[in-house]
Amino acid sequence: MISNKEWVYKDTTIIIDTHCHLDSEQYNEDINEVLNKASSEGIEKIIIPGADINDLEKAVMLSEIHPQIYFSVGIHPYHIDQYDEEYLCKFITHPKCVAIGECGLDYFRLPEDEEEKKQNIALQKKIFIAQIDLAKRYNKPLIIHIRDASNDSKALLIQNNAKEVGGVLHCFNADEQLLSLSDHGFYFGIGGVLTFKNGKKLKNVLSKIPQDKLVIETDAPYLTPEPFRGKRNEPSYTTYVADMMSEILEIPRCTIEHLTTQNANKLFFEKIA
Repeated sequence: MISNKEWVYKDTTIIIDTHCHLDSEQYNEDINEVLNKASSEGIEKIIIPGADINDLEKAVMLSEIHPQIYFSVGIHPYHIDQYDEEYLCKFITHPKCVAIGECGLDYFRLPEDEEEKKQNIALQKKIFIAQIDLAKRYNKPLIIHIRDASNDSKALLIQNNAKEVGGVLHCFNADEQLLSLSDHGFYFGIGGVLTFKNGKKLKNVLSKIPQDKLVIETDAPYLTPEPFRGKRNEPSYTTYVADMMSEILEIPRCTIEHLTTQNANKLFFEKIA
């Protein structure tokens, strides 16, 4: 646990949005305005996670135009049929590629037919393991998506020695059994859910997460924090997540900013410095 006294700062806001889908078509008309607003709020860096392979070239293009944008390469569990390792490897050595993912397991929308369900789970695991191996091969951290699949996700990360590269549990689901992954080099992405009235589980678990493993994210355009819930999310709203973290942990917000920024820099950016 890091003492409040050790981490009190007085300078300007600095936050890194570690998970933001700026390649979404929802930003086609006003991407510059969104980025200018983020900069005015002190959002220093933004990572676009790989999810749909069809959006990857757009993410790369955005990173080349805007200095604060970085990207990762990977396939979301909903798009496992798209997995093309040869194609991903074309971008993995790009100077602004900082991670592999988002990859993982999602059992929320499995087929109803039992045989199809088994096949889908088996394929999800196969593609997840492939991306863990890819991360180790290129020494990149992982961005992990877990939904209704904590047991299997944790087991695969440990069995496949993902601690070699570590990563972040994106949109951490507050499942306490996953907290031990902090010992395997994994961080915990905290976003707008923390501000929700029905986000009590995450609020209660937050203090149990090692402070040197906390990072902030939006998952924009999704999971918009209060008081904007129901509207499109954007990087500038990370400040509301930082406010809530400060309130729950009873740590000054400027301390939360510097703590989470240092953590994100250590995980994603030290290897490309």
